[in-house]
Amino acid sequence: MGTGERIIEGKISSDGERLDKALALATNLSRERIKALLGEGRIMLAGRTVGQASLKPATGTSFAIRVPEAVPAEAKAQDIPLDVVFEDEHLIVVDKPAGLVVHPAAGNPDGTLVNALLHHCHGQLSGIGGVARPGIVHRIDKDTSGLLVVAKTDAAHEGLASQFADHSIERAYRAIVSGRPTPAAGTVTGAIARSSHDRKKMAMVEDGRGKHAVTHYKTLETLGDAALLECRLETGRTHQVRVHMSSIGHPLLGDPNYGRTPSRFRPILKTLAFRRQALHAAELGLVHPVSRERLHFDSAMPADMQALIDDLRN
Repeated sequence: MGTGERIIEGKISSDGERLDKALALATNLSRERIKALLGEGRIMLAGRTVGQASLKPATGTSFAIRVPEAVPAEAKAQDIPLDVVFEDEHLIVVDKPAGLVVHPAAGNPDGTLVNALLHHCHGQLSGIGGVARPGIVHRIDKDTSGLLVVAKTDAAHEGLASQFADHSIERAYRAIVSGRPTPAAGTVTGAIARSSHDRKKMAMVEDGRGKHAVTHYKTLETLGDAALLECRLETGRTHQVRVHMSSIGHPLLGDPNYGRTPSRFRPILKTLAFRRQALHAAELGLVHPVSRERLHFDSAMPADMQALIDDLRN
């Protein structure tokens, strides 16, 4: 047994299932992780090494899995303050401030939410895909504030990912838009894909080319010639609220990419030094992927958006 390896032993309890699924049910490892371990020759059935995920072992067949210690993530841990709303051994929900990037990338190699989570969850992260890292199952833009759930274990990662895939996660945003939508409540449906004119932007495209996207909006308050909206996501596409609201002629105030800020709002934004899209991920509802408990979280309006609302009211 190698340094830092652990062995998971047990018996198959589900008859007729594929080996990868049966082992995922019997352990807290994901099917993708099981497949990787099969490929590395780390799984034995009834004392013999096996490599096929499609095998269908009988109930009661003994298994042993040699799980190597998770390798450290490439991103480095950084002591960045986090507003933790909920945390247990499987997942963590944070209230992200505007300005914090979620994931390291070419333009942001560090100083991200992932770097902060690596520090905060030190020693608590299981090897998601064999790497000790937080499982990012969804993102919100750098300059959008609000709630984000992150997996700490393989089982939570797979469970949350499947909820996002079947659109059962409940998400509601607060957005301040230019103008007053008519009707005051409605649904925007339109496929979204990367813009063919500007690769940094997303755009509405004809069905069949992009990803199906649905946003349900309702006006919570009119603010002079602007409005505070609640936008509930049926799907979760990149920049979905920003693209959909712009498509109906009501771009978010302060949004640098999806609609010029009308001249009448510029003095207010300048006075408040408001330099981001007015968008906040205010509600998050999900089923805990391990305990199956229903969880629901709310985040208060951030100070900068509240100041903008107060100013527009006057």
